[in-house]
Amino acid sequence: MTAPPDPMLLHPVPGDAGTVFLKPLLARHPEVTNVTAGEYSYYHDHEDPLRFLERCVRYDFGLGRLAIGRYCAIAHRATFLMPGANHAMAGPSTFPFAILGGSFAEALPLAEYPWRGGGPITVGNDVWIGTEALILPGVTIGHGAVIGARAVVAADVPPYAVMAGNPARVVRMRFDAETVARLLAIAWWDWPAERVARAIPALVRGDAAALTRA
Repeated sequence: MTAPPDPMLLHPVPGDAGTVFLKPLLARHPEVTNVTAGEYSYYHDHEDPLRFLERCVRYDFGLGRLAIGRYCAIAHRATFLMPGANHAMAGPSTFPFAILGGSFAEALPLAEYPWRGGGPITVGNDVWIGTEALILPGVTIGHGAVIGARAVVAADVPPYAVMAGNPARVVRMRFDAETVARLLAIAWWDWPAERVARAIPALVRGDAAALTRA
């Protein structure tokens, strides 16, 4: 068997400039320290995938973190909304007067606004996020989950759940609870790439029992 693909190759799919591995893409931006991605996770864009940080990680003012696991597939213009998107809601108005400067900023500096939090966004391993899905601040997406196209994810997603809608809800679970527990215990995404390669038939068309034997 030949060697596994190089996880630090920027364009991993031969002839497809629209797909990039996120880990080497992020390595091109050492100034961005609050966004991370594991090996083999990729992003696909119909126009320019190199603009992932600009187009898909919005309102990133260094106020939160985005952590993406291994073997995730992120489709065109899926968007991660960072905590900087949230407006203050403690008073009668949510308008951010201070960003306009002048007397509006002098009246109450931006740093003194009672900003809403939001927390980090955590995407587990082997997660598939559909086209133009929106992930809100503070959300954790469990391993093996599927996020439908244009879903708006405002709450945590269980492992191996299929989510759709606005707000996103569990449409179904991919496996029963016992199988989910077995898959989480196996944690195949932590295996060396050589073992993953040998296990691909079980991963794609097998079951937890077959994966245990792989």
